[in-house]
Amino acid sequence: MRLSTVILPIHRWGEGQKIWRRAEDLGFHAAYTYDHLSWRSFREEAWFGAVPTLTAAATATERIRLGTLVTSPNFRHPVTLAKELVSLDDVSAGRLTVGVGVGGAGFDATALGQQAWTPRERADRFDEFLPLLDRLLTEPATTSEGRYYSAVEARNIPGCVQRPRVPFYVAATGPRGLRLAAEHGQGWVTYGDPRGPADVPVAQAPDVIAAQLGKLATACEAHGRDVAELEKVLLQGSTAEKPLTSLGAFVDWAGTYRELGITELVIHWPVPESIFANDLAVFERIATEGLAQLG
Repeated sequence: MRLSTVILPIHRWGEGQKIWRRAEDLGFHAAYTYDHLSWRSFREEAWFGAVPTLTAAATATERIRLGTLVTSPNFRHPVTLAKELVSLDDVSAGRLTVGVGVGGAGFDATALGQQAWTPRERADRFDEFLPLLDRLLTEPATTSEGRYYSAVEARNIPGCVQRPRVPFYVAATGPRGLRLAAEHGQGWVTYGDPRGPADVPVAQAPDVIAAQLGKLATACEAHGRDVAELEKVLLQGSTAEKPLTSLGAFVDWAGTYRELGITELVIHWPVPESIFANDLAVFERIATEGLAQLG
């Protein structure tokens, strides 16, 4: 099992670079950031772009993997996103992981002036978005005409440092998304029950993940793929569980999900006076000692 962190893009870089470097020093496997234009309770506060933040982080670190968790079609187009990802993979010397998902109905959904898409429309778009992004990152020139997304002789030379392309971690819980994870993913991401993860009782939260893992295995089997090939990533912070209150709480939480088959846990870097207001000293102890306690 690996342990990673999410660092929100809320810090001016003079301060932010210290956090990304500290994440590397603490030994995290990866440091991700959210790819939004603004996000929930942080909407009226500082919020910077994901790709510039990750590019800066790539130049400030040497070993830690970097990535989005997650990017989506809400305000992205595969052609321009692919160009940015090829560039970021180059700057990071092949340390980029691309978390990608269908997107939600938050602020990003209408920031470009469009009406918010229905769940079915989001799924339809993602069904076209992800395969085209895959092609754009693996082919030197791509032409494709779709209902929502097209590319005409789109060039991505020299391509990704990582071959055949940067890894995709696909956030999905429904059948179409799980199929896309099986077809295109090197990893799968969940945060719990999409219908209302914070409302699921603590005792039932592992059962939700276990059921999702079962559906992922079924999707992989239907695609002729071994589910063991995919990393299984659990993003902390959207359930009633409180694994960052103490080292012991983390060890119990991590052990539960390791037994279920989760291979990477992602915990939020503490942000004072927010929903992520955890004790930094406890957080750093979890980072350095937590997984070792599992034995």
